Amino acid sequence: MTKLCLVTSFMKENKKKKVISLRVLLMLIFITLTGGALWWKWASSPPDLISTTTAFSVNRGESVESIANNLQKNNLIRSKAAFKLWVMIHNLSKSMQAGEYQISPASNLSQIAWSLTHGIDDIQVTLLEGWRREEMADELQKKIEEKGENFSREEFLQETEGLEGFLFPDTYHIPRLVQTGEISQLLRKTFDIKVDEAMRASIENQGLTVDQAIVIASIVERETRGQIDRPIVAGILIKRWRSGWPLQADATIQYILGYQVKEHSWWKKSLTRQDLEIDSAYNTYTNEGLPPAPICNPSLASIKAVANQEVSAYWYYISDLQGNMHYAKNLQEHNANIASYLGK
Repeated sequence: MTKLCLVTSFMKENKKKKVISLRVLLMLIFITLTGGALWWKWASSPPDLISTTTAFSVNRGESVESIANNLQKNNLIRSKAAFKLWVMIHNLSKSMQAGEYQISPASNLSQIAWSLTHGIDDIQVTLLEGWRREEMADELQKKIEEKGENFSREEFLQETEGLEGFLFPDTYHIPRLVQTGEISQLLRKTFDIKVDEAMRASIENQGLTVDQAIVIASIVERETRGQIDRPIVAGILIKRWRSGWPLQADATIQYILGYQVKEHSWWKKSLTRQDLEIDSAYNTYTNEGLPPAPICNPSLASIKAVANQEVSAYWYYISDLQGNMHYAKNLQEHNANIASYLGK
C-alpha cells in the first residue's frame, strides 16, 4: 500500500512537471513568435515618413549584401537583415537591376524591392568616346526628347563651356525631369571618379599636368583606333611637343573646321592644304606646342596611354584608309609610308 502511494505520487509529480514544461515551452514559442512579428513589423516598415527621395545607385553585378548595406547606410531601410530575408524569401537575389534610383525613406521593404527588381524608368544615353561637346549635346537632346522630356542644348553648351575633355564618355541612366545643369555635373563628376588619384599620380610621373595629359589624350583618341597604338602615338606626340616640333595632328584641324553640312559630321574626312593653313591656336601644323584645350572627350584608354606612354624611336605616324597605323623614324620613311598607304 505504501509503495502504491509512492508510485502514484511520483506519477502525479512527473505529470505536473510535464505540464509546467509544456506551458513554459508554449510561452517561449509565443514570446518568440510575438517578438519576431513585432521585429518584422518594425524592420519592414519605412524608416521615415519624409517623401523626399534620395539618389541610390546599384552597380552591375552588385551583391544583395552590398545593396542592403548601402540601403541601411542611406537610411532607406531599418534593417539590412530584413531586406536580405525578404529578397531570399521571394527569390529576388538574381533580379536586381543596375541603375540610378530615386528612393523615398517613406517606402517599405516591398516597395523598395519591387523598384530594384523591376528596373528604372530612366533614359539611357550612350555618349561615345572621342565626341566633342556638341555631339554629346545632340545625342542627349535626341534621347531625352524621344522620351517626351525637355532638354536645352544651348544651356548644356553654356554649362560645359571650358569643360571639353573633362566630360566623361559613358552610358548614363538619366532620371526623367532632370535639369540640364545636373547632366553636365554628372559627366564632370564621372570624369573625376574615373581619373582617380592613382591615374593622376601616373600622369605626374610623366612630368605632365592633368590638363596637358587630357589635351594629348584627346588627340590620341581622334588619331588612333587600336588599343596597341594609343601609347605609341602618345609617346610620339609628347616627344615632338617637348622637342619643339609641331604635332601636325589632323584631328586638331578637324576640330577647328567644326560641323560639315555635306558630310553630316563634326569631323571632316579629307583635309585640303588650305585647311592645314587655317589661322587658329588649335592648328598644330602652323603652331608649336599643345592646343589651348582638348579637342574631344577622350576615353579612359587614351588617358591611360598618355599616363603610360611608350617611348620609341618613331617621330612620325600615319593612319591608312583602313585605320591601321604606320610609323616612321625619319621624314624619308614617313614620306614613303604616305606614298605606299595613302597614295599621295
